[in-house]
Amino acid sequence: MRIKVCCISSPDEARIAIEAGAHALGLVSSMPSGPGPISDELIGEIARRVPPGVDTFLLTCKHDAASIIDQLRRTHCRTVQLVDEVEEGAYARIRRELPNVRIVQVIHVQDRGAIEEARAAAGEVDAILLDSGRPKAAIKELGGTGRTHDWAVSAALCRAVSVPVYLAGGLNEFNAPEAVRAVRPFGLDLCSGVRSNGRLDAAKLRSFVAAVRACS
Repeated sequence: MRIKVCCISSPDEARIAIEAGAHALGLVSSMPSGPGPISDELIGEIARRVPPGVDTFLLTCKHDAASIIDQLRRTHCRTVQLVDEVEEGAYARIRRELPNVRIVQVIHVQDRGAIEEARAAAGEVDAILLDSGRPKAAIKELGGTGRTHDWAVSAALCRAVSVPVYLAGGLNEFNAPEAVRAVRPFGLDLCSGVRSNGRLDAAKLRSFVAAVRACS
């Protein structure tokens, strides 16, 4: 079970996450709402320090391929996590100009319509990530809400697509085993469930990793 720790805010948090067993780090750029955004300069600094074998995800809410590609070139992340819809042709252009960057599309699970959204994207991306945002809200919520969603829909979605699926949304050490059993995702993505007073909590993260390993 892959574990991605999101909202990494400093080199020290990156170190804590890696030492606890994280397979990937989420680095959040400017967002309309939610926790964890840091500057592109700091994202690049953290990404350059991450050792081989640990993936770096740039979370971006940009819609156009040119802006996404520019941001990736400046931050040096190995994977881009698209938290909102992107313009037509964006996936193909990113692949053409940055062939070594993996593309992960976020699908916000609000109802069973998420399954068709995932099917439409799955042929063009490397993975899907399921979250609990509200992209149509007056102020968009594109992640980091701390809310769970309907895992029955997530489980059906996993069965409907052929690419790996990460599960996010309100995960913590207590509900992660149930989430794994219910959804059977490729990986888990977490943020608020392993933080105390906004800071990455090493003890909570170690407990989360242990709980996941025990049920995987």
